[in-house]
Amino acid sequence: MKKVLVISYFWPPSGKASVHWPLKIIKHLPEFDCEPYVLTVAEDSYTRMDESMLNEINPALKVYKSKSFEPFRLYKIFTGRHKNEHIIDSETISSTNKNLTHRLSIWIRMNLFVPDARIGWYFNAVRLGKKIISKNKIDAIISIGPPHSTQLIALRLSKLFRIPHYPVFIDPWIDIIYYKAFKRSKITLALDNYFERKVLKHSKASIFITHTMKDDYSRKYAFLKEKSFVLYWGYDEDSFNNVVCERTNVNNTIVHAGNIFDYQNPVNFWKLIKHKIDSGQNLKLKFIGSVSPAIKNEIANAGLEAYAEYAGFLPYKELVNQLLNAKFLLVCASEPRHVPGKLFEYLRTGKPIIAFGNDNKEVSEILKNSNAGMIFNYNQNGSDFFDLSENFKTNLEYVKKFERQSIARQFSEIIHMKDPK
Repeated sequence: MKKVLVISYFWPPSGKASVHWPLKIIKHLPEFDCEPYVLTVAEDSYTRMDESMLNEINPALKVYKSKSFEPFRLYKIFTGRHKNEHIIDSETISSTNKNLTHRLSIWIRMNLFVPDARIGWYFNAVRLGKKIISKNKIDAIISIGPPHSTQLIALRLSKLFRIPHYPVFIDPWIDIIYYKAFKRSKITLALDNYFERKVLKHSKASIFITHTMKDDYSRKYAFLKEKSFVLYWGYDEDSFNNVVCERTNVNNTIVHAGNIFDYQNPVNFWKLIKHKIDSGQNLKLKFIGSVSPAIKNEIANAGLEAYAEYAGFLPYKELVNQLLNAKFLLVCASEPRHVPGKLFEYLRTGKPIIAFGNDNKEVSEILKNSNAGMIFNYNQNGSDFFDLSENFKTNLEYVKKFERQSIARQFSEIIHMKDPK
């Protein structure tokens, strides 16, 4: 059995969605001849906590935690926030906030913290990682990013101990979508590009969670073509066990789960919903997670304030129940390389899905193959979805290919390859 060190910044009790992929993959790796160990941060002061996620961890799993310098504590002081006040993801990078301290804090974040604001974890994590590898005779390292500072930690340890490194890219590194709205200096970009290339060049195999991201990186770095793989975000079947999902017309709520940012704003869709309500249809909007100021403003401008509920953060089990009780599910992709993680949980519910994302062929293909819904560009209103919604009967046999037990099996096969090609 191969011993594998998994480096993930986000780990329970963090309630961030990024927790679910490493947590559930690790859960299944021992079934496929891989013994996981975890290196994570001692305290994540940024994300919401979901204590229930601690119950998902195998008591036998060895989890090591290192201290970290958290610049978000300074961000709170700098922007006049209380030290115990929670920071909302969509607000920290909102372009609608013209406050000088906010704009300056974003410039500092985008230019002085390379590759990201979690780099303060690097030295302590490398120090602890050395001890973990020496004590447990680790055979391989997996790192989950973003934050891509985890990739640099893994790269350092991989070189020191001459063991293979498998970086996982949940999102792109250099040109992640929200960077485009902010100016980064040439020096910052050059250094970030250097780190990205160095990590990918050194990797034994690189993992991407979408085919479009894999193809994009393979065009950028020719050396990746023979050693890159796609492992989708997927869903965990245990979260849906013993739950019967029945299509119903009782609840007329359209649910969006996860963060929604300024650049994910289907303006004409909000107008369509208001038109349908004015025409006598009983529809409501419900948002679970953080909602950017621009989205809230647009919903208010459409006259939907009385029909929109902002539930904020919910524990994961409650979130799943909300999805199962919705009539329709809304998902917004950020760019053509983005297949939102929530899409797979949406698919498993069997509920009709309306998606927005400009030229996102991958989401379109998944929805078509599963007969689960439709995707539209952001300048469209999605009216065809409602006309055809009764025709969407999700093919759950197709959806099963995205179960995380299957994804863990595929990952173990990559790890056991002598020469990934």
